[in-house]
Amino acid sequence: MATSTFADRPRKVLVLFDVDGTLSLARQAASPEMIELLQELRKKVVIGFVGGSDLVKISEQLSVTGEPAINMFDYAFAENGLTAFKDGKQLESQSFIKFVGEDRYKVLVNFILHYLADIDIPIKRGTFVEFRNGMINVSPIGRNASIQERIEFEKYDKQHGIRTEFVKVLREKFADYGLTFAIGGQISFDVFPNGWDKTYALRHVQDEGFEEIHFFGDKTYQGGNDYEIFTDERTIGHSVQNPLDTARIIRELFF
Repeated sequence: MATSTFADRPRKVLVLFDVDGTLSLARQAASPEMIELLQELRKKVVIGFVGGSDLVKISEQLSVTGEPAINMFDYAFAENGLTAFKDGKQLESQSFIKFVGEDRYKVLVNFILHYLADIDIPIKRGTFVEFRNGMINVSPIGRNASIQERIEFEKYDKQHGIRTEFVKVLREKFADYGLTFAIGGQISFDVFPNGWDKTYALRHVQDEGFEEIHFFGDKTYQGGNDYEIFTDERTIGHSVQNPLDTARIIRELFF
């Protein structure tokens, strides 16, 4: 039986959402219509987001009404749930650097930077490796790229497999590190310890007694950062193409 925390919901169901490509276009703000739909959904079920980005970036995308994102959702999972909130209160977090260790991290990041320097792509910007609490994010074009540059890189990447090949090399080179390399969004991929993918967020909800846990995501293919939670036996997975697709399925299932 679900905890009394959510006793006001008619259904003991949890609905979790990826952010980029699911609730909003990549690194863009969610539409007011999406936020309104989510608030209506919250009257019926428990809702949460599970994003790979850090909480600051996710908040920029979801706090479009001025309300903090962690207050608009019952569960807020940034960095795959390694930074987690329930009812606006922070839960236990994890540290990537503690897991890897300083010496091994330096070997990893030095290799990544050398590899990035040798990649020949049409444009490069800045912030190629972003250190986060529970992972690192690697972007061949750089996270400072504009929205239009991101769109162009994504098209180029689909043709030339820049990220796919990069991830393949890292998996082989650092096979003994116990790390997962997951492509997400338009321009980057995440690096985190095995098991610290988006299924990590499920650790925070496993004792709540939910009858169903739904997950919506766009990168649900193998190697995408939604794959593990999408295929997990504890969830009912919904693969979406974009936020409009997400809204359509929400209405079909819950209204």
